[in-house]
Parts: sequence; structure tokens; C-alpha cells
Amino acid sequence: MVMSFLKIVTYTIIIGIVSYLFCIVFIGVNSFMQYKHKVPKDAEYVIVLGAGLKKDKPTRALRYRIETTAKYAKENNSAKIIVSGGKGNDELISEAECMKRELIKLGIGEERIIKEDLSTNTFENMKFSKQLINNDKAKGIVVTNDYHLFRSLKLAKKQGLNVVGLPARTPKVIIPTAYFRECLSILKAAYYKQI
Repeated sequence: MVMSFLKIVTYTIIIGIVSYLFCIVFIGVNSFMQYKHKVPKDAEYVIVLGAGLKKDKPTRALRYRIETTAKYAKENNSAKIIVSGGKGNDELISEAECMKRELIKLGIGEERIIKEDLSTNTFENMKFSKQLINNDKAKGIVVTNDYHLFRSLKLAKKQGLNVVGLPARTPKVIIPTAYFRECLSILKAAYYKQI
């Protein structure tokens, strides 16, 4: 009986370790592949996804998203920027408001920025952002950290958005936890048929 219990525990631990390693490899390969996609120079809109705040300041992950968006927006002056993210319990402002302020500081005109500040997760980011886009055939870009793009694009396309991904770097310090959480989020999205 004791031996049987130990076997179950051992197998459970081994399966957990193998699953974690699979997640790291799967998300890592997908993150790398996002840099291989061609990003259109004439996109009509850019959706930049929120990533948490420290009070009213962007986290490093969000800072990378904002900087990537600003760089693209300066190369494509006609693209509208949809900043998407609501306000968390420990945040002083919405993620959308923070991104708007930071983009303006980086030289992006306020008239180009559209706020979507109701969403609380990636599924809602796409759902609510779609409501701000008049033309389903309009060419768009989604900006988020590289590890997050695979699921984000699947969710966007499920909403009928015509988008490609523009990856922002992922801070090295968050890679182990971010990759694992993202793998669980992909499984959850698949379970609820969101992707």
C-alpha cells in the first residue's frame, strides 16, 4: 500500500516536471517564431495589450510593449493605437490610461490613441478592442511580449480580427513563471473554446 502511494507520488512529480519542461519549450519556440513573421508597414491599427502596473507606472514587461508600439507608430504615422487594459485592484489608473500617457511622452499624438479600459484579461482585450474597429477587413497588429503573442493572436482571430503579431521583449526575470502561466492559459482558452 505504501509502495503504491510512493509510486503515484513519484509519477505525479515526474509528469509535473515533464509538463513544465514541455511548457517552457513550447512557449519558447513560439516566442522565437514570432520574430520571424513579417509585420506590415501599412497597418490601420495597433492593439497594445496591458501588463499590470506598479501603482500608476508600467512594469518592465509593459514598458517593452509601449516602446515597441511607439517605434512602430513613428514608422507608420497613419495607424491608430488602441491601448487595451482595465484597472486592477492595486492600480491607481487603468493600464490603458498608463499606456496612453507613456506613448504621448514618447512622441505619439494623443489624437491617434484610443482607450479600451474595461478589459481584465486577454480574451476581453480582443473582444472589447474589436468593438472599436469599424472595418473587419482592416489590417491590424497586436503588440505584446513575445511569450504572450501566440495565444493573443489566436484569441484575436477568433474574434474575426485581421491581425499579425509584433513581439516586444520579455524581461528575463519573469520568463520561468510567465512561460508556465502562459501554457496554463492556453489550455484554459482551449477548454473554453476561445481559441
